[in-house]
Amino acid sequence: MITFISKIEGIGFKEAIETLAERANIELPTLTNGEDSHKEELKAKIYKLNSYAADYYHKRLYKPESKAGQEYVKQRKLTNETLENYNLGFSGNYDELYKVLKKEGFEDEEILESGLVKKNEDGKYIDFYRDRFMIPILDVRNRVIAFGGRVLGDAKRFKYLNSPENIVYSKGKHLFGLNVAKKYEHKKLLIVEGYMDVISLHQRGVQNVVGALGTALTTNQGWLLRKNAEQVILGFDSDGAGQTAIMRAMEVMQNMGTDIRVLQMLGAKDPDEYIIKYGSARFKKLIDEAISLIEFRVKILQQSLNLEVAGDKVKFLNEIAKLISKIDNSIEQEIYIEKISKGYNISKEAIFGQVNKLQYSGKSKQNNLEKSVPVRTKIREKNTLDEVSKEIIQRENTIISILINSPENFKLIKENMKEDDFKYSLNHKIVAYLYEELEKEDNNISSILDKVEDEDVQSHLTAIMAEDYGITDNKKAIQDILKKYEKEKLEIRRDELIKETSLEQDIEKKRKIGEELNNIILKLARLR
Repeated sequence: MITFISKIEGIGFKEAIETLAERANIELPTLTNGEDSHKEELKAKIYKLNSYAADYYHKRLYKPESKAGQEYVKQRKLTNETLENYNLGFSGNYDELYKVLKKEGFEDEEILESGLVKKNEDGKYIDFYRDRFMIPILDVRNRVIAFGGRVLGDAKRFKYLNSPENIVYSKGKHLFGLNVAKKYEHKKLLIVEGYMDVISLHQRGVQNVVGALGTALTTNQGWLLRKNAEQVILGFDSDGAGQTAIMRAMEVMQNMGTDIRVLQMLGAKDPDEYIIKYGSARFKKLIDEAISLIEFRVKILQQSLNLEVAGDKVKFLNEIAKLISKIDNSIEQEIYIEKISKGYNISKEAIFGQVNKLQYSGKSKQNNLEKSVPVRTKIREKNTLDEVSKEIIQRENTIISILINSPENFKLIKENMKEDDFKYSLNHKIVAYLYEELEKEDNNISSILDKVEDEDVQSHLTAIMAEDYGITDNKKAIQDILKKYEKEKLEIRRDELIKETSLEQDIEKKRKIGEELNNIILKLARLR
């Protein structure tokens, strides 16, 4: 049921649980200390505050004092339906919002944490957004998490002012408009740069569009796109910054198993200008004709060379051969070679020959490397429940539970238990993530369920988090488990040494084995 909600809503595993709990009016249990409890309460209040502020800005847009906002609406040809769908608004002057929020009963801590109000040098509370066209930013669960404010008619101020990151908002983890786009059944998602690109395109019938929040696509945003679409189309502006954003997005998404395409716009600097100028039918045709990453890279390469010059044409051939040689699928290779051959007047045989040369050369080097450098690779088997004892799995589950609920014990655990010490494959995957996250100074262990994609791992982790291990003293529990692990390792080494000493003929080596064996026997005696 949880996985089903996760898939149809396009949200994470943890968010799916929270969504179901909200629908059923069930309060989810939390395993948090006092500080974490306060943090969760503060988050809930800021969601409420943001929602109130968004409604306030929206209502204010229709008032006489918001004439500049109303003129902007007319200029952008925004319909009433669009204003309502995106809850667009207009901010007031100086401390107008602050006074309204105080009157509504919100505390200064919550108001400041939201980023909607700040303290000036005189210690007075002033609104962060003043006289700006306001665009609320919602997460996939339709909670208002931040705002974008566009300046109107003042060249001295920043065109857009975005909410600072805070307890509920991290721009690298969200996509503008995804809460709207995911309502429609699309296998494709178009990502564009600006808020108004998203709003304008959606108003004109392009529903599968989202916006990046920030200057470059992040890995978290990449996974959000991957989770919600089979094909992602990069529709960034045609200027230098837009092309840089495309290259960055390609780097982020190329290993995520997503079909990535690039929108090709001629006659307009951005999607908003294009759709207004040429209409939605022509823009939708652009989406259908978006080119692949290979084609885009070839096009960029061609723009930097003069193919009428022999040397540049040779360089062009070598570079495109490098790109095609990295494609594993031979049919896909042939399609690209055919297309490039026709488009750039290069014989198919020449491209095939260079690709085959590069691939053969790469294989030969790899074979020679394998022959010249004998490598002993430790292969981790995918352990099933039957291959690992229930006692070991329960022991590993206990350690994972302690790591999640008492991360202050991380250092002690990691010093004594490496990732490969976890024998059950599902636990090994969970620990790999936990160790990586806990190494960070600003870790977020509560988001572990959002990071897990594998449904088997999700189910196993949920079971671990739900079980009561009856631990009253975490440190003692850890020490007891570590003692068992140490004993098992010593016993394995003892058996290895006994076997070695029976086979060894060299007296000196036999003596050294005997010394190590005696030390292990003494250590085992102390552990009993």
